[in-house]
Amino acid sequence: MASKPTYGKLFTDVSEPVTKTGNKVTIIGVGAVGMACAFALLSEKQTNDLVLMDMDRNKLKGEMLDLQQGAAFLRNARIQESADDYSITRDSRIIIVTAGARQREGESRLALVQRNTDIFKSIIPKLMEYNKNPILIIVSNPVDILTYVAWKLSGLPVHKVIGTGTNLDTSRFKYLISQRLDIAPSSCHGWIIGEHGDNSVPVWSSVNVSGVRLTELNPKIGTKEDEEDWLSLHKEVVQSAYEIIKLKGYTSWAIGLSVCDIVSGIMRNTNNLYALSTLIKGFHCIQDEVFLSLPAAVGVDGISKVVNQKLTPSEVQQLQESARVIAEVQKGIQF
Repeated sequence: MASKPTYGKLFTDVSEPVTKTGNKVTIIGVGAVGMACAFALLSEKQTNDLVLMDMDRNKLKGEMLDLQQGAAFLRNARIQESADDYSITRDSRIIIVTAGARQREGESRLALVQRNTDIFKSIIPKLMEYNKNPILIIVSNPVDILTYVAWKLSGLPVHKVIGTGTNLDTSRFKYLISQRLDIAPSSCHGWIIGEHGDNSVPVWSSVNVSGVRLTELNPKIGTKEDEEDWLSLHKEVVQSAYEIIKLKGYTSWAIGLSVCDIVSGIMRNTNNLYALSTLIKGFHCIQDEVFLSLPAAVGVDGISKVVNQKLTPSEVQQLQESARVIAEVQKGIQF
């Protein structure tokens, strides 16, 4: 930092500097996923005011310095870090939570959920002390249950607590369809809904290209009787994360891009549709208080509307089963 005499010779102050940008984003957790989110947000110019938090002080410091030294390429973004001072997050417009424990060998799903709930119990209330009306984006897994946990702990209205859900699954689905049809992924329209995981639901009934439903061309698409075996695409979607983790140890870039796109929808008030985990009680005859993914419009205040998809009886049944499984796990959570 320049000495005061030099500063005084160089500048004449005419007003107090403004420190609030209105686009402040906090990321909790600087592992591979958290840093992929940070890099995507900065590269896509979604924020120039970023806060990083993590318990690993050395990694946190190193990641911050590494990003800061590229600030000249990032519209001179302000990047701050802290391991335990939550006041640094004050006035965040969006808070992205990627922190969480990984599943241990032989550990039950409920045990993992409880460990991550305990982590959230130490994080969410502290964030709310300094942020009265933020939008929470939950990335940590199991994302659907932890989005529910974050909603309960934060006291925020449901539209402001968003899980990344099956947004990445949907992107994978579109990509795999595009490979079969030799067109761009952005020209393929299809959704993966429900649980982010093995019980996700591919909505084959609405998959289309330029308004042409593939079920009109192949009525058996997505079924076991389909000779073209389109059903294997959903299996690939489910296995994608496992395959990437096997090859490189973790997933990062695609989820970082997914989060960045969601943040863009909020910052720019676009009302774009994403497959997001939200409270689905009342949808498709589901009466359990659970979070699962449905197509949802996102704007400046979070989720503004959810699409009432026309699903087949089989798709509805799969979604209801996902909800039942999630609700059963949630019963054992200790807040």
